[in-house]
This record gives sequence, C-alpha cells and structure tokens, in this order.
Amino acid sequence: MARIDFPEEVKALIAGLRNLPGVGPRSAERMAVFLIQNPQALSEELSRVLSECARIVKACPSCGFFMGKNECAVCSEDGRERELICVVEQPTDVLPIERSGIYRGLYHCLGGRLSPLDDIRPEDLRIGELVRRVRQNPRVEVILATSSDVEGEATANYLMEVLSPLGCQVTRLAQGLPAGGGLEFADELTLSRAFQGRR
Repeated sequence: MARIDFPEEVKALIAGLRNLPGVGPRSAERMAVFLIQNPQALSEELSRVLSECARIVKACPSCGFFMGKNECAVCSEDGRERELICVVEQPTDVLPIERSGIYRGLYHCLGGRLSPLDDIRPEDLRIGELVRRVRQNPRVEVILATSSDVEGEATANYLMEVLSPLGCQVTRLAQGLPAGGGLEFADELTLSRAFQGRR
C-alpha cells in the first residue's frame, strides 16, 4: 500500500523552510501546515515582506551592517566616535553591543571568520575594505571583537598582522568570566583571559 504524504507543493515549502537556521524537519512541517491552514492573507503578507527584504535590504558598503532604503543607521548617526572601529564577524553581532549601550563608535562586519576547514580564506571576508578604512584614517583604534574559539582567534591574529603596519592602534576585547558565573564552571582558557584582562 502506497504511503500517504504531503502534496509536492507542501513538501517544497517544508524543504524551503528547513533551509532556515535552527529549523529542523518537524518545525518546518509545523510552520508549513500553519501557513497553509491560516488565512491566505498571512501567507501573502509574509511573501510580500520576504520579497521586499530580498529586494531592498543590503549590506552597508562601508561597515557591512544591514541597511534598507535609507542610509546605514550606524554610519549616518551623529555623535558616533569616528576614531573607533569595532570589528565583528557578522552584522548580527552589532546588535548585542549596541543594546549594551557601552560602545558609541563605528563597526566593521567581516561577513564571517577565517576557517580553513570550511575553505573560508582572507579574500572571502571584508578585510580589504577594513584596510581601506584604516588607511583613510590611520589614527583610528580598531577593536577586534571576534569570537574566542579557534577560528575567531585565528581571524583576530590575522587582522593584527595586517593592521599593525598601518600605524593604527589594534586592541582585542578582554574575555573572561561571565557575570554571575562561578569559578567551578570556567575552563582554563577563560580563567587565563580573565586574569590577563583584569583591571
């Protein structure tokens, strides 16, 4: 007896939803069924905003953060410290820093991090654009805020090598114990960085 399954159109929708990060097969199936069973207006609105985002939203040519029809919200904002550039891996890394309210400088989104195993090399990242920005303002301080895993450290070390000859100041975010975390949960690398970054 033949196994009953969704129509091909529904299976295509499920497959499309599975391409989203963090969406597994069951979640994709639930979302697809929800969209089909609810008013057509919901699907049409979702389709419209997805299409509009794909058409309008792009990376800022200067910093790499998201921008829509208007100028980049970060680069165009008055009162930013133009002598500071915080280098992050992805545009989404900008938001936690902004929400903290502790930093008022500019950003530079690399679009990833060095990863030889994934065949991501320096030319695949926005490193050339960063070098150009620093050459235009050599008095700038570049703050490296890449992740603390192997790839993030390799990226930070590579950037230090590239930027040091340009005469700018290059710093790395201190990394250590999270607020509220006990010493018993800290690994050796975290403890080492906590001591090195003490003030």
